[in-house]
Amino acid sequence: MKNRSVLGLGLESSCDETAASVVADGATILSNIVSSQIDIHRAYAGVVPEIASRAHLETINGIVDEALRTAGISFRDLDFVAATSRPGLVGSLLIAMQSAKAVSYVCGIPFVSVNHLEAHLHAAFFENPSLSYPFIGLLVSGGNTALFEVRDIGQMKLLGRSSDDSVGEAFDKVSKFLGLGYPGGPVVDALARKAVIRKNIFPKVLVKYDDYSFSYSGLKTAVINHLRANPEADLAEVAYAFQESAIEILLRRTFAAARSLRIPRIVIAGGVAANSRLRELVIGTAERDETVFMPSPGLCTDNAAMVALAAHRYFTRGITHGLDADVAARIQYGVA
Repeated sequence: MKNRSVLGLGLESSCDETAASVVADGATILSNIVSSQIDIHRAYAGVVPEIASRAHLETINGIVDEALRTAGISFRDLDFVAATSRPGLVGSLLIAMQSAKAVSYVCGIPFVSVNHLEAHLHAAFFENPSLSYPFIGLLVSGGNTALFEVRDIGQMKLLGRSSDDSVGEAFDKVSKFLGLGYPGGPVVDALARKAVIRKNIFPKVLVKYDDYSFSYSGLKTAVINHLRANPEADLAEVAYAFQESAIEILLRRTFAAARSLRIPRIVIAGGVAANSRLRELVIGTAERDETVFMPSPGLCTDNAAMVALAAHRYFTRGITHGLDADVAARIQYGVA
């Protein structure tokens, strides 16, 4: 007998995680299976696109089977299937996209194409049912750093984004220069917690109050120059100072936008949102009438539950996509 809940299967393969998830009614996660390729790419200190796409191809069928088995359902129980279509590595995106289209065609169920950034910003709804539109959305990851005004599903207005490196890229590059390995976010975060003196040694990036853009190339260069001039520097102190500056830029822009637009709800999502120091500093930055929503760390990194949730909101409004939908490495910012 078909479950009365609306069941959606979400697939994700935009970068180096192969993921599948079954979500009921766009709210309850019945399964959320993620296969990471970190160990594969660690030797290269970054994601190698061709290797990533091949790994997705080898893994996707097993991940989908596991997601359905964990959820206790079969393909015939699904109401729709969804996949991330943009942005990301084209070869990787195609694996989830084509797999979802195959399920749609064979099972005769609707297909929904999902914006990866929008999915991340909606992951906060799982654990925060009180969250409502509009909200300010800060997306921080290895590939993107961008600030949005989110009015509804499919209605994201870009407020500002990084003009060079994303914050996640900056963490990876600084980590590589410090000899800490890949991925940089978790190892820099862990090392920074060991700092004792905790002095802010890097310059603060100054911008106009209404400028919500980001830039990390200057901070990254400052770290490199400092280490070259001070080869005996305590790496924990350097990691701490870098992390403080990187996070300060994020929070200053985000809260400035929220206060200027008078939107007291803020969502911070993406892989870097799992950073422990960012989570600590948010508490001290928010004013009494402001509420910050952050997914739990497991829902910050790439996953398919967020894809199924976003897709459910489109599906219940009668918005689905044809099997001719395509993938895109980049998106036109401000368009969901």
